Amino acid sequence: MQINGAHVLVTGANRGLGRQFALSLLERGAGKVYATARRPDLIDVPGVVPLRLDVTDPASIADAAAAAPDVTIVINNAGILTGANLVTGNLDMIRHEMDTHFYGTLNVIRAFAPQLADGAILNVLSAISWLAYDGAGAYHAAKAAEWALTNGVRLELAGQRTLVTGLHLGSADTDMMAWYDGDKTAPEVIVAAALDGIEAHRPEVLADDWSRQVKAWLSEDPEVVYREAAAALST
Repeated sequence: MQINGAHVLVTGANRGLGRQFALSLLERGAGKVYATARRPDLIDVPGVVPLRLDVTDPASIADAAAAAPDVTIVINNAGILTGANLVTGNLDMIRHEMDTHFYGTLNVIRAFAPQLADGAILNVLSAISWLAYDGAGAYHAAKAAEWALTNGVRLELAGQRTLVTGLHLGSADTDMMAWYDGDKTAPEVIVAAALDGIEAHRPEVLADDWSRQVKAWLSEDPEVVYREAAAALST
């Protein structure tokens, strides 16, 4: 799988990791980059093809698939962080997180999968796919569902030789995480790891130390995991 010459579609490309994906793809010689957003007028990366795509709107997804029939790689990056918890949070916000991260990702994959034989899908996940965090219960549930989706889709598309890669990261230095005062990784570092993973045909990319630590905790007792996570986050 080579980035050079590939035709790539990126969701949520108007800012943050999505914008960096568009920049890095061009730097690596992608033949065409469809940079998508709900408002394509906000996309400011020279050399891309701006395209409207709202991942919560099936009609918008269908229109984007029709407008980009030559795509060989899809990067599902669009996401939100509402700050809603599950028991006390606003149910509409919780549904919005699930509609964006799970159903949005699934609908994009379903629309583009027929043209991705011998191509690739990269889903931008999170270390919070595996670790709950007070204040992000909805995000954790939605990202955990998207992780499961990624694993299921990988098996379903194996017959047409579509690479399906899950990208896990802790905190990236983007607008979405501007409120967070802890360690954050530069977007270009995260994106470089992701694109290297696609070219190496890897099913999973752990882009930073925190995602690697949380993955290593999966076999531990939950009491141990959350005690150690709380200690790590408080330092």
